[in-house]
Amino acid sequence: MRSDVAVTSGVFEANRARGAVRFDVHARDGVTRRGVLHESGSLRVRFPSPEGEGLSGVFVNTAGGVAGGDSFEIDIAAGERSRLTLTTAAAEKVYRAPGAAAQFNISLKIAAGAHLGWLPQETILFDRARVHRSFDIELDETASLVLCEIVVFGRTAMGERMEQGEFVDRWRLRRGGRLVFAETVRLDGNIGAKLGRSAVAKGGAAIGTALVVPGDEALVERIREASDSFSGEVGISAWNGFAMARFCAQDAARLRADMMAVLARTGAALPRLWLN
Repeated sequence: MRSDVAVTSGVFEANRARGAVRFDVHARDGVTRRGVLHESGSLRVRFPSPEGEGLSGVFVNTAGGVAGGDSFEIDIAAGERSRLTLTTAAAEKVYRAPGAAAQFNISLKIAAGAHLGWLPQETILFDRARVHRSFDIELDETASLVLCEIVVFGRTAMGERMEQGEFVDRWRLRRGGRLVFAETVRLDGNIGAKLGRSAVAKGGAAIGTALVVPGDEALVERIREASDSFSGEVGISAWNGFAMARFCAQDAARLRADMMAVLARTGAALPRLWLN
């Protein structure tokens, strides 16, 4: 006979959330509108009332969070001269994973003259959470992109910290068919101890990245003018035709404020949900 543990494990594996969203947008007469949309599983995207010439989308995870073994796929294509801003309805919570890691695979394609703003709310990792995330971005030479991500290691407002777990974050950016940025971040094992090291996060519980294309030294200097207002640590640089800001703070609220200050300097329009 199968043990209770084996039965429980089998039930757990059979009840993993799966979600996928695929859609494209196109500019018609100077106004961006959605094309074909495909949704499956627990992942949805909703489009509030059109805002001027651009279009905004909000991702909703009806599973109510992310657990070990869950899998989500996002595939978006922004057509020529379109303008699209994407966010999430709330912070995404990734819970303890006794087995396989949760998977996020995100593909973004931005055509000539198009602009994409990828501005989700925070991803919060609970203790012993395991998640693997992958971004594959294809950008035309004349397209633009503002992409930001915030990761919080534990609900600091509740006095919780992530001590053990796994976080793997893979980013690949191609511009005009040429690979211009490739990075994989991996934190596993005793994450709490690693974040405590001075060379890693110096005890910080929140990290973030903002990627701006195109970006140059002039943009970097414009962002640095706001440095007196930063609550955490912010590092800014530009190379290969894009600019990048790295963030580290003691908690999500401070990092979010720093991220908003930086995005304001880039000219990015924040989603309304960020301001609620």
